[in-house]
Amino acid sequence: MAPTAHLALINLFIGDIQGGLGPFLGTWLAQSGDWSPARVGLVVTLVGFATLFLSGPAGALVDRVAKPRLLIGAACTAILAGTLLLLPARSFFAVFTAQFLAAAGGTLLLPAVAALTLGIVGKDRFPKQQGRNQAFNHVGILVAAGAISFGAPFGPAIAFYVLGGMAVAAILATFSTPAGAWSRRRAVGWNEEDNDEPERSGIRQVLGNRRLLVLTVALALFNLGNGGMLTLLGQKLVATSGDATTWTARYVMVAQLVMVPVALFAGSLADRRGRRLLLLVAFAVLPIRAAMSGLIDDPWWLIGAEVLDGVASGIVGVAVPVVVADLTWGSGRTQTALGSAYAVQGIGGALSGWYGGLAFAWVGWTGAFLALGVPGLLALALVIWLDATPEPGRRRKRRERHHAARQTA
Repeated sequence: MAPTAHLALINLFIGDIQGGLGPFLGTWLAQSGDWSPARVGLVVTLVGFATLFLSGPAGALVDRVAKPRLLIGAACTAILAGTLLLLPARSFFAVFTAQFLAAAGGTLLLPAVAALTLGIVGKDRFPKQQGRNQAFNHVGILVAAGAISFGAPFGPAIAFYVLGGMAVAAILATFSTPAGAWSRRRAVGWNEEDNDEPERSGIRQVLGNRRLLVLTVALALFNLGNGGMLTLLGQKLVATSGDATTWTARYVMVAQLVMVPVALFAGSLADRRGRRLLLLVAFAVLPIRAAMSGLIDDPWWLIGAEVLDGVASGIVGVAVPVVVADLTWGSGRTQTALGSAYAVQGIGGALSGWYGGLAFAWVGWTGAFLALGVPGLLALALVIWLDATPEPGRRRKRRERHHAARQTA
């Protein structure tokens, strides 16, 4: 079996587990523990902030430890253990502890899979392979959501058993990947024919890249609006619909089904039309989805909002690792930068549940969803500004061309 086939299997199985219970957490806690939206939002926010401090070190660990398969296996094990600990948990502290363990595994999983992919295919093939990775990732979530939907008669705990099976399969797929197919030097952009190890760039030099900083803030704003939207929608369905778990699973299935072709298309389009165009589309879609989620109550019509979720999330999942690799290639710090970007981006995701729950308490369901759409508009404005502002190197070259033209004239 080709190494890229192993990458496909890994991403197929980790798709459902990397976020733990994800949108099913709010539904599970609301139905089994009578948790309010504000309380669910608070625990999600606290877990998100607690794991923010792990993102940068997790990326640095991946850069330093030349064993991405081992790190992926450890991450999957942590996610599985944390999620299963939620089954008997009812107290706030127990839920927080279990979610933190699962979230810590997910934090390590993302840069580890990116490093494994880069070390197998190299940077030139990375955009298309990242698109394929994300496509299989979404297929895995789709399959798991379908299993949860059809297993709804067994109760909301069915989500735990589906996730457990996927986690075990992910571990098996990871350790069956041929170790020789991965090259550390290929993963960081160093000449594979040299024997010496080049000096790594300074962390400040890498993380101080202005364009990386602006992009990361835009992604944090995107996550602030997007991160808690489906969880809040699941809680809205508990209050307005008779079968919130089934509808949440259907929405996940719709979004993931849309993400599959979007991810494949984005991976191909990234090289032909540029990365920023993709991000502009993703950020523009978020406010529209928020308005639909807030103004529509019929579960069937809300499917359209999750189609938009598939477009936005499908693009972002492909574009972010590719852009970070572009900005840090050859530095030996690519996964450190990616982990740090996820950390800042995670601030938005961590605040999203609390922000949405608080907005609901103040202005109700409609106002809460509209409030989640505002950060998407701000993120769109940042990316437009970033696209219109040339890089320092481009400005210098532009001045040199202008000076040469004046001398010629």
